[in-house]
Amino acid sequence: MTTRRTTSWYEAQYDHGGRVAGSAGILARWAEASALVREQAACRLDVAYGPEPAQVLDVFLPDKLFAGGAAPVLVVLHGGGWRALDKSDYSFLAASFADEGALVIVPNHDLCPRVGLEHIAMQLADAVAWVWRQAAAYGGDPGRIVLLGHGSGGHLAAMLSCCDWKRVGRDLPRRLVKGAMSMSGLHDLTPLRRVPSLQADLRLDVAAVRRLSPVLFPPPSAPQSLLALVGGDESQELRRQTRAIREAWGARAVPVCEELPGCNHYTVLHDLADPEGRSHQLARHLLGLRWYSGLA
Repeated sequence: MTTRRTTSWYEAQYDHGGRVAGSAGILARWAEASALVREQAACRLDVAYGPEPAQVLDVFLPDKLFAGGAAPVLVVLHGGGWRALDKSDYSFLAASFADEGALVIVPNHDLCPRVGLEHIAMQLADAVAWVWRQAAAYGGDPGRIVLLGHGSGGHLAAMLSCCDWKRVGRDLPRRLVKGAMSMSGLHDLTPLRRVPSLQADLRLDVAAVRRLSPVLFPPPSAPQSLLALVGGDESQELRRQTRAIREAWGARAVPVCEELPGCNHYTVLHDLADPEGRSHQLARHLLGLRWYSGLA
């Protein structure tokens, strides 16, 4: 039997908080764990990467010297549907990666409806350009920058993996990003126009959907790749969104497209924070960390 895809159906598909019992408590635990990480880690907080007030980022220094000297760089793009949350909510993800030898950077950006999605994407392009220019000053390798985004951050990671960096800055290399991971990412914005709670703030028209949907972009050039993961317990639409980027870009550009069993929209990040988690292992592979044990 085919599900009738009404406005209310789409609303329920993208209501992550409503779908997960205790979601508010999970977010509170993220905030608590993140505050503890910021208190205990070697970090530099609220470093400006651009002229706008929201253009600040947190830098978490690697705990161990990487074998090659400079550390690989993980740029974490927070979720929140482009309308909520903050870099400070995602600090908890930095702990295990910094412990394993990565330089972790978590940027902020403005939120909708104060600005549009295109403005957010441009702000984060500035953030990644800052990372390339400044990574060495923090012990990082600008030649090994990996993007990792969750939810709306996954959308932004996929977008930025296709960026023509020469248009952002003449000093930048054309291929600035080594790889990216989209967790529970939104790669096709078309259905969001049918989600009233989102559309009220995003204000997407047909032209914006075409400009901002990664499924409509040419895939990133080889050897760069995007890994796409989603929780096995997430909504039908979120799981379709993950398959859609593989279908659009192909297996070369998206070599991993997986559902994480037993994970919902929030607990996918618990898998990422866990050194034994599947997504954590895949992120280590992208970063080239020597503790990675293989894809299989």
